[in-house]
Amino acid sequence: MPYVLSLVLLGVGLLLLLLLLIRTIRVLGRVRALQKRVASDVGDRAGLLKARTAGLRVALSERRRGSV
Repeated sequence: MPYVLSLVLLGVGLLLLLLLLIRTIRVLGRVRALQKRVASDVGDRAGLLKARTAGLRVALSERRRGSV
């Protein structure tokens, strides 16, 4: 009969392992979604920064041409 206790403990252990695996997969899904949002936001901000830099270059070149 001691093997019954071992089987029960094995079943409980496998069940806990399965629950932890499911929870970990859910958390990884949330992390991936957050990663995509952050990458998108950083890309947008970098694009805006490039546009501002280009605008400043144009304004400075126009100002130089006007003062000469």
